[in-house]
Amino acid sequence: MTDIINIIAALLTIGFGLFGFLAPRYTASALDLETTKSTMGLSEMRASVGGLFVILGLAAIAINQPLAYAMIGFAFVGAAMGRVLSIVLDHPPLLKVLVFGGIEAALAAWLIGANF
Repeated sequence: MTDIINIIAALLTIGFGLFGFLAPRYTASALDLETTKSTMGLSEMRASVGGLFVILGLAAIAINQPLAYAMIGFAFVGAAMGRVLSIVLDHPPLLKVLVFGGIEAALAAWLIGANF
């Protein structure tokens, strides 16, 4: 059962990453980010919100070892920690942060707890 849930979590990671990778304008809008006169923000979305998570998920599936899945979890811990710090310092829309952060925290808890 752990193997199946690991693959589902990796596929979710890939799916979330594909939004940033293939639809950076949509992703930016969903995250309340705005594009400026430069397209560098779109490049950043494709890289850090997109490609990074697509490859994390694909690599974990390809490697198919517990530590590979745990590493996705550690990446989600970093994302969730950033959200917590943002709540304290930036006061973003709380519901949106709790939804995105909750998904990240749940994936982190599973991936680390089951695989590390």
